[in-house]
Amino acid sequence: MRLPAALAPLRLRLFRLLWTANTVVSLGVWLQNTGAGWLMATLSPTPLTVSLVQAATILPVFLLALPAGAIADILDKRVFILVTQVWMAIAAAGLAVITAGGGITAPLLLAFTFAIGIGAATNGPAWGSVLIEVVPRRDVAQAVALNGVGFNIARAIGPALAGFLVLWGGPGLAFGLNALSYFAVIAALLIWHRRKRAEALPRERLGGAIRAGVRFARYAPTMRAAMLRCAAFFFPAAAPWALLPLVVKQQLGLGAGTYGILLGLMGSGGVAAGMMLPRARHYLTRGDTVFYCSLLAAAGTAGLGLTRSWAPAAAAMLVFGVGWVAASSIVQSVAQLAAPPWVRARALAIYQLALNGALVAGTFFWGWLGDVIGLPNSLLVAAGTCAILGVASRGIGIDDEGARPLAQASVPAPDAVDPALAPVLGASRERVLETQAYRIAAADRAAFLELMAEVRHVRGRLGAVAWRLYEDVAHPEAWLEVWQAETWTDHLRETARLSEADRAVLARALALSEDPRPLRRLIAVQPAARSRPAPDPREDPDGGAPA
Repeated sequence: MRLPAALAPLRLRLFRLLWTANTVVSLGVWLQNTGAGWLMATLSPTPLTVSLVQAATILPVFLLALPAGAIADILDKRVFILVTQVWMAIAAAGLAVITAGGGITAPLLLAFTFAIGIGAATNGPAWGSVLIEVVPRRDVAQAVALNGVGFNIARAIGPALAGFLVLWGGPGLAFGLNALSYFAVIAALLIWHRRKRAEALPRERLGGAIRAGVRFARYAPTMRAAMLRCAAFFFPAAAPWALLPLVVKQQLGLGAGTYGILLGLMGSGGVAAGMMLPRARHYLTRGDTVFYCSLLAAAGTAGLGLTRSWAPAAAAMLVFGVGWVAASSIVQSVAQLAAPPWVRARALAIYQLALNGALVAGTFFWGWLGDVIGLPNSLLVAAGTCAILGVASRGIGIDDEGARPLAQASVPAPDAVDPALAPVLGASRERVLETQAYRIAAADRAAFLELMAEVRHVRGRLGAVAWRLYEDVAHPEAWLEVWQAETWTDHLRETARLSEADRAVLARALALSEDPRPLRRLIAVQPAARSRPAPDPREDPDGGAPA
């Protein structure tokens, strides 16, 4: 039976297995988040304190995502994810036991929430980068959307279930079921035998891997655009998340059951958004879809601020859920498609830094503003900010051009390494200077300079730590491109990391040169130590005794 376009990735057995496990964990996450939010609203019912629960969840992502992404790219992702799942299961179980025993306090709740957040922060980049391994490129966007659907199915069920569990058995019961949910992913990963990639070069060191990831994000235009668009959306969209427990408790005068239902309706909106995305892609670009979703999220936030009864609040959360899930799914899929396999976990970690940095800043800001001007006014200001930033960021393009077929492009290989030097290059920790000479006709000068701006981005994405373009002052037609790699091994990684799009840019630059010269590679050499000690300055120059 042919599946609808919205469900196409589920035809793959491995994706179904991982998707199901992830949905079970998402259900546990919503039990945890709902129980923690409501428990904090009971322990310390102020807007700022309640908003700290969300901050404790996402602050570790802001602090740990980048090193976690680098480690995930260096090590076996499957084993790495297993370790993070076990960590979260232990932390969640500890929170459940202490809460059930009556020993929970506001600081302890924040501490355990932070510990679970550490696991989520280290797990997120690896899990996100694994997704693209198990589906074809054409299905990545919908696979991300389906993950959002699974998350929102859990959101539709989890908060309402958590509200019931809190009323029936207390928050400790919700926390305990969250601890059990992690074993779904653990079981799926034990079943999955992930194929390991053969590595011709030594593993990257952690520090160098982090720097390479940052350079890639800096010089990848689509990646930068995705981070800017997500920051513009998630900063104002953090307001309903941060303030909803108090909206239910103070503004609507209702209890945990209503809080769970409102979160569930938001999840229902997210499920609807995920199912509608394939049809929307026929009519709208990715950038336009994110723009309209920002307006939907703004409308939902404004509705939540204006309402004083549960029915309009329910409608507002449904609308907000559609905007939230559609926008986040599209921008995250852009980030995943923009990153090649060697740096994917790091790139997603940097994307998550932008996302969670915006959420953390928004959580603190809207919580503080709620203390100052009240909940309704804070939500209305957030809605206006969401609409304004949506309009302002609409021109930041996130529509992927990299998927277009490219003509095969070849880049001439540099001269072979001298056999006498080959044995020592791999062990060297010195920088490598690389140069490419060009001879450019005066008529091609403007086109060459424009193209070299792209070349600079290519070198930066591949790992260059410095780049310069020099013009010969005596011969204006002569140009020299100079860049550096941290080590000889990093220089060798440049070739392995070249994509077809990168090769096409470099080939176009060389094609402009009237006399293409071979690339040259020079390695730094420390001068040899003196063969004899320097003379003592107290002695006279002729070698006599001191005066």
